[in-house]
Amino acid sequence: MGTLYLVRHGQASFGAADYDQLSELGHRQSVRLGEYFAGRGVHFDGLIAGTLRRHKQTLEGILQGMNRAGEHLAWEGLNEYDSEALIATVHPDKLEKPTSPELYRHHFRLLRDAMAQWMAGATSPRGMPTYAQFVAGVSGALDHVRANHYGQNVLVVTSGGPISTAVGHVLRTPPETTIELNLRIRNTAITEFAFTPKRHMLLTFNGIPHLDAAQYRDWVTFT
Repeated sequence: MGTLYLVRHGQASFGAADYDQLSELGHRQSVRLGEYFAGRGVHFDGLIAGTLRRHKQTLEGILQGMNRAGEHLAWEGLNEYDSEALIATVHPDKLEKPTSPELYRHHFRLLRDAMAQWMAGATSPRGMPTYAQFVAGVSGALDHVRANHYGQNVLVVTSGGPISTAVGHVLRTPPETTIELNLRIRNTAITEFAFTPKRHMLLTFNGIPHLDAAQYRDWVTFT
C-alpha cells in the first residue's frame, strides 16, 4: 500500500492584480511544511504538481524545508478552476476588491453559487473546461499514482478545488459537499490517501500539524 499526500499551495495573493504568486507568508508556510516532513523522516518517491506558479513555488518551498531537490511531474489537470470566470457567470459586473469582511463574504457567496451552476452543467465559464472534464483531470492524476507508485509515498501540490474534487471522487459525495470541502481547505493543509493499484482510501483531510505550535497560530490562512 502507498500513501498519497495532497497539499494545497501556500497563501497566494488574494485581491492583488496577480493572485498566482505566493505571499511572503505563503513561502514560509511551504518551507515550514517541508521542515515538518523532514522532522518526521517522510521521504517522497514521487513528486507531482499543477502547472500554476503558486503550485511550483510551494513545492520549491517544501523541498527547501526538507533540504532536498527533485524533479517533479507537471500535471495540468491539477490546476485550479478560474474563480473570476466562474463568478462572471452569475455576476457579470466587475467586483470591488474585497477589503472588508462583508466584501469577502459576498465574494465567496457568489463563488459558491457559480460553482454549483458549473457543476450542474448550467453554465460554461469562459476559458474553462466543463466540470466533467475538470473531474477527469483530477481523477487522471489519481489513476497515475495508483498505476505507477504502488507501495510508495507521493507528494502532490495543487489547489483547493482539485483536492476537494479528489475527496469527493473517492468518497462519491454530491457536488454540494465538494463545494463545502473546497471552501474549508487551509493553505499548505495536508490531505492523505492510502492507495492500492485498485483504489484510494481517505486517511486525513485538511490537516495542518506543521502549524500546531503556538508560534505558528498567525500562519493559518485560507486564501
